[in-house]
Amino acid sequence: MPQQNDLSRSLIPFEQATTLAAVIELSQSSWLIAGTIPGIERQPLKKIAPDETDLLRVLHRWRDEATRSGRTVTRIAVGFEAGRDGFWLARWLTGHGIETHVIHSSSVAVSREHKRAKTDRLDTAMLMRVFLGWLRGERGHCGVVAIPTIEEEDAKRPSRERETLVGERTRIINRIKSALARLGVRGFKPQLRKAPQLLESLRTPEDSPIPPNTLDEIRRDLTRLALLREQINAIEQARLARLEQAPQVGPNAMVQMLASIRGVGIETADMLVQEVLSRTLRDRRAVGRYAGLTGAPDESGSKRREKGLAKSGNARVRRGLIQLAWRFLLFQKDSALAQWFRSRTDGVKGARKTKMIVALARKLLIALWRMVTTGEVPHGVVVRQAV
Repeated sequence: MPQQNDLSRSLIPFEQATTLAAVIELSQSSWLIAGTIPGIERQPLKKIAPDETDLLRVLHRWRDEATRSGRTVTRIAVGFEAGRDGFWLARWLTGHGIETHVIHSSSVAVSREHKRAKTDRLDTAMLMRVFLGWLRGERGHCGVVAIPTIEEEDAKRPSRERETLVGERTRIINRIKSALARLGVRGFKPQLRKAPQLLESLRTPEDSPIPPNTLDEIRRDLTRLALLREQINAIEQARLARLEQAPQVGPNAMVQMLASIRGVGIETADMLVQEVLSRTLRDRRAVGRYAGLTGAPDESGSKRREKGLAKSGNARVRRGLIQLAWRFLLFQKDSALAQWFRSRTDGVKGARKTKMIVALARKLLIALWRMVTTGEVPHGVVVRQAV
C-alpha cells in the first residue's frame, strides 16, 4: 500500500531566512507574480505575459537579489490556484528545479462582505498569506492539490469523453422525440440502427407525411447520432484492448478487481479507478470527502441541522456512485451493505431511501477503496471471474 500524503499542511520545515516564496495569479491575458524574498523588506509584484520562461527569469532574478543582500536561498516555493491552466505549469516548474504547489481554490477563505474589493493585487496578497501559513505546517490555511503526471491526466480522458458523448447522444434523442411529439408522432426510437429507414414511413395523426424541413432536421440528427455511436464504441473497444494487453499493470489491475464484482461494469470500474481510487488519499474520510458525499452541518448555539451534501468534491464520481449504489442493491442483495440499507429503510419508521442511498454510496466507495488498496473484499459481496 503506497505511503499516504497529507496535503493539508507542509511536512518540510520552513526556514524563512533561506526560502523564497512566490504566488501567481493566473489569467488568460497576464500573470501577476508576488514574492517574499529573504533579506528584502519589500514584497515585489511583477506582471508578465503568460510565459513560463519569463516566470522562471523573474524567480531567478529575485533569488539573485536575496544573494546580493547577504542571504542564501536554498528553497524556492511557488504556489498558484488550480484553474483553467491545469497542472502543466506545475510540472514544468518542477522539471526546472522549482518546488511548486497547486492550491485548491475553494479552500482559500475570502471576505464575506457584501461588496468586497477584488483585484489581482488583493488576490495575490491573500494567496501569499495562506500559502505562507501552509508552508509553516499550520492546518486550515488552504488545501493543496496532488499534481498528477501527464500520463495520469491522459488516462482520465476516455472516460470523460465517453460521458460527454453519451450526454450529447441523449440530447439528440430527446430533440428528435420532441420534434416528432409536436406533430403528434409517438413511439419512434431514434437510438435504433434502422431508425433512418423507419423515419420515411412515419405519418402524423392526420395521415400526412413529416414536413420536409422537420424531416431534413431529423435526418441530420440521426447522422450525428450514428457518428456518436461509432465514437462511443471506439472508446469502449480501445479500453478493452488496453486491459487485455496489460491486465495486471498499474490501474488496470484495480479495474479488473472492481469489474469482478457482480453489478460493476468496466465503464464504472474504470471511472472510479482513474478518478479517485488510484489517488493516494489519506484515509476513509478523505475518500468520502473527495467524492463530495459528506454532510454539511450547520451548528450554532442550540441550532443543529444538516444542510445536505457538501457537493464540494468530484461531481463525476458522486453521480456514478449514486447510480452504482442503486445497482448494487439489485445485484448484491445478500451483502452486508445491502442488508444495512434495508434495515434502515424498511418498516413504517424507515428512513427515506433517497437519503439513505447517499450514505450507502459513501460506504460503498470506502469499501471499494479498501478492496483495491488492501485486497479486503466487502462482506457478502459476490465476486465473479475477472473480465
